[in-house]
Amino acid sequence: MNEEELLAARFEEHRPRLRAVALRVLGSASEADDAVQETWLRLSRTDTTGLDNLAGWLTTVVARVSLNLLRARTTRCEEPWDGHETGQAADQADPEHQAELADSLGLALLVVLDTLNPAERLAFVLHDMFAVPFEEIAPIVERTPAATRQLASRARRRVQGATASGESDAARHRQIVAAFLAASRGGQFDALVALLAPDAVLRVDSTSAQWGAIPAHGAQAVARSFAGRAKAARPVLIDGAPGLAWGPAGRPRVVFDFTITDGKVTAIDLVADPDHLDRLNLQLLDMRSGHH
Repeated sequence: MNEEELLAARFEEHRPRLRAVALRVLGSASEADDAVQETWLRLSRTDTTGLDNLAGWLTTVVARVSLNLLRARTTRCEEPWDGHETGQAADQADPEHQAELADSLGLALLVVLDTLNPAERLAFVLHDMFAVPFEEIAPIVERTPAATRQLASRARRRVQGATASGESDAARHRQIVAAFLAASRGGQFDALVALLAPDAVLRVDSTSAQWGAIPAHGAQAVARSFAGRAKAARPVLIDGAPGLAWGPAGRPRVVFDFTITDGKVTAIDLVADPDHLDRLNLQLLDMRSGHH
C-alpha cells in the first residue's frame, strides 16, 4: 500500500464522524457529503508529515467547510431544510435522510438549530454533541475561547427550552389532529366543537371550492363542515406538522392543514391545488401508532 492509499484508508476510518459533524451543522445530507468530500480534497493536498492528531485536524477542516456553507446559505437568505430553494432537494426526496436526521436529533431540536446563527450552531454542535474543546472551536468561529463558550451556552439555553416544549407540543398536536379525525368520522359534533377555538376558521383554496368545499367561521360552523365526514382521510405530516390528507390509491388530492394554538384548532386550510400539493413534503402516518 503506497502513501496515498494509506492516507485514503486513514481518512475512511474518520469519515463516519466527519459526516456526522457536517450533518448536524448543516442539516442537509447532500451538503454534508459535499463538506466531507472537500475535507478529503484538502487532506490530499496537505503535507501530513508531522501531523500527530489527524482526527482533530479533520474535524477542524470539516467544521470550517460546514461553517462556510452555512454562512453562504444565510447570505443567500435561503431557509435551511427547504429543499425547494436550496441544494437539499435530494434530501427532501429521500425519506432515509430525513429519518436519519429526525431519529438522531428529534424534530424539535432540528427546528431550534435552524434558529441559531452559524457560529452558535457550530459551537453547540462541536462542543455539546462531539465534545470538542472550546480552545479548538474558537479559531474556527474566530472568537476567543471565552466568547466561544458563551456562544455554546446561549445556544444550549435555547435548545433546552425549545426542545422540551417543542417535543411535547408536537406530540400534543398529533393527538389533537387524531382526535379531530375520530370525532369527524364518528359524527361527534360536540367533540369537534371542543377541539376548535371559538373563532376557528375553515379556509378553502380555489380548487377545493370548485369541488364544493365552503369556507366557514366559528367553531360550530367548522364542526358542522366536518361532522360525519373525512371517513377516508389519513393522518399525515405536512412539512413536519400533523395534518390530514385524502386521495385515491394513496395519492393525495386534498390536504387538511391544521393551525393549532394553545391546544385548540384555530384554522384548517383545505389545499387541493396540484401545484401547491407538489410543493408540500407529505409523509403518511400509521393511524394506529402515529408514526411513519
